[in-house]
Amino acid sequence: MKIAVEEGQDKAVLADGLQQVTITNIEEGVSEHKGIPYFAVRFENEEGYVSHRFYQSKAGMPAIIKLFEMVGIEAQEGKELDTQKLVGKKLSIEVGERSYTDPETHNERTLKQAINFLAS
Repeated sequence: MKIAVEEGQDKAVLADGLQQVTITNIEEGVSEHKGIPYFAVRFENEEGYVSHRFYQSKAGMPAIIKLFEMVGIEAQEGKELDTQKLVGKKLSIEVGERSYTDPETHNERTLKQAINFLAS
């Protein structure tokens, strides 16, 4: 078997706590279970990375708006936010774990993710 190694795959997941990071990648998609659009942000520094999904839903919009504001992009009513403008932006995040019940297996899963966003 041949396994391709892409840039950044040699990094570990960031440790819990406050981290200074750069947004290095944005991936867009739709949730597997409810069809909700999301964008996944890769937050990275020299020690590692963490990815975080932002869901474009009523409940998810406050976190999306806060992320944009923490990197200096103002969210204005009636205007669209461009996720690609996040790439290369620096900020501080708090890394932690979040547990949830998997809708398919009903097993509890734990994710490491950004749980707070602060201006750098």
